[in-house]
Amino acid sequence: MTKLTAQAAGTFAIAPTPFHDDGRIDEASIDRLTDFYTEVGCDGVTVLGILGEAPKLDAAEAEQVALRFVKRAKKLQVIVGVSAPGFATMRSLAKKSMDAGAAGVMIAPPPHLRTDDQIIGYFKQAQEAIGDDIPWVLQDYPLTLTVVFTPAVIRKIVMDSPSCVMLKHEDWPGLEKISTLRNFQKDGSLRPLSILVGNGGLFLDFEMERGADGAMTGYAFPELLIDVVNLSKAGKRDAAHDLFDAHLPLIRYEQQPGVGLTVRKYVLQKRGIISSSAQRKPGAVITPQAKAEVDYLLSRVARVDRRANPQPQSSAAG
Repeated sequence: MTKLTAQAAGTFAIAPTPFHDDGRIDEASIDRLTDFYTEVGCDGVTVLGILGEAPKLDAAEAEQVALRFVKRAKKLQVIVGVSAPGFATMRSLAKKSMDAGAAGVMIAPPPHLRTDDQIIGYFKQAQEAIGDDIPWVLQDYPLTLTVVFTPAVIRKIVMDSPSCVMLKHEDWPGLEKISTLRNFQKDGSLRPLSILVGNGGLFLDFEMERGADGAMTGYAFPELLIDVVNLSKAGKRDAAHDLFDAHLPLIRYEQQPGVGLTVRKYVLQKRGIISSSAQRKPGAVITPQAKAEVDYLLSRVARVDRRANPQPQSSAAG
């Protein structure tokens, strides 16, 4: 598989880690999930992200999950989240993933970073730890990670590390940040950089208009992300917003802190893609009332987008 570059664009699905009800890793569901992302037209998949429950895996399990996705994803670029408390663990997972065929890795800041110098220094050390030959993604998600990047700090990190080829932009509000970074590129102070946006897709409609290259998030209907990205790039503004607006109530519901992953896994289970909606403990459990609310939202989305029909399906064509 080709390595990730600053020209990366499109939709990279953030994959949940499927588990059996007893907490064991569900490798068959990993295969189905990877095949599904391929079938619907994703450009890549990101594994062991924040919603991949990576902190609940030991080092051997993280490697098991990453390599299973990489080996199954023949047509997708795979990005592996390698964030870890120590650089030795980060380096090991990064190198094993790349050796298996991953396209790149993603690094998030540890929550204790506070000053600009601390942030810049950490990512300099992280890049040195994984090696100059591994392309990496900078994850900017202050709502969850509590670390705030200014556009100038992002520019400094990227300019100091030629192997940083992508920003996973998840700031909120963050539209002005995208515009500022693109203006840095126009004035020549920032080199080419792929910007894919996350945060559950909540602002994907306008983030595309501000200059994002695509989406990298885990909404249970990656087909919606793909369509909004493609319609936006084709200049079909109203069509992009109309489709996005139909899904927005479910996107909002799925983005609730603490329970969003249970909703996402429940929908993926209903679609016949993963066998169980279980999270590894500690984790929230979706209640019968919440399931009924999600089912109602699905029925409303399905009025506009038949792919949200709550009958099990293996792909968008189902």
